[in-house]
Amino acid sequence: MSQERRYSFEFFPTKTDAGHEKLLVVARQLAGYQPDFFSCTYGAGGSTRDRTLNTVLQLDGEVKVPTAPHLSCVGDSKAELRQLLSTYRENGIRRIVALRGDLPSGMGQAHGELRYANDLVEFIRQESGDHFHIEVAAYPEMHPQARNFEDDLQNFARKCRAGADSAITQYFFSADCYFYFVERAQKLGLDLPITPGIMPITNYSKLARFSDACGAEIPRWIRKQLEAYGDDIASIQAFGEEVVTRMCERLLDGGAPGLHFYTLNQAEPSLAIWNNLKLPR
Repeated sequence: MSQERRYSFEFFPTKTDAGHEKLLVVARQLAGYQPDFFSCTYGAGGSTRDRTLNTVLQLDGEVKVPTAPHLSCVGDSKAELRQLLSTYRENGIRRIVALRGDLPSGMGQAHGELRYANDLVEFIRQESGDHFHIEVAAYPEMHPQARNFEDDLQNFARKCRAGADSAITQYFFSADCYFYFVERAQKLGLDLPITPGIMPITNYSKLARFSDACGAEIPRWIRKQLEAYGDDIASIQAFGEEVVTRMCERLLDGGAPGLHFYTLNQAEPSLAIWNNLKLPR
């Protein structure tokens, strides 16, 4: 945890040309803050493979911010993964976020030659040596499909020991759960940086649906206050900004190695928190 802090922003590949142009505008705005890297998500079952690839290469090559593609093993063969790794290497990409990945809607079980994220990390190392800095996912509040917290912690340990360099967490709204997770990981001998994932609060109904699906807990006091605002978007955003800023202050004061912002392809909510924190960029 003694390494220099790193700050990063995450995007998702868009489905339309207009959406993509907006993404590039947002990315250029965020690039002015000199983040350490961008990341770009990978749809369920590799459903955005080509759009992720194109977005990553454009952000890295044109916007000039090192960009890390998400790479998942659900639905991809080793040959497909090998080709993607080769393409990224040829284009100078040096960081990858390695995930098991989500199942496409209607798919009952995973398919593909690699089943778990630790298998993917091991495969990347076998194919590419130390070329890529490998990020893996961490779940301070437990992965929603894990049997229990201890099993999930052991799953995280397997990913780390397979060759991960650092980790990014699922978003959360309780600093205590992050600190507890890091403490437990360190007791297992895992000393890699674990960067908190930060989700700005801008729309309560969307946040509630997404949080229920991915297992991120919205503390009751936050949920009740957001409910009380009803359709008052300005109050929701002001309250959300204050709550998340205070949490980030506590995370950084407590030794977090940086922050990773889930932008949802918007600049202002993340930058409001960034500016409140007076981050040294």
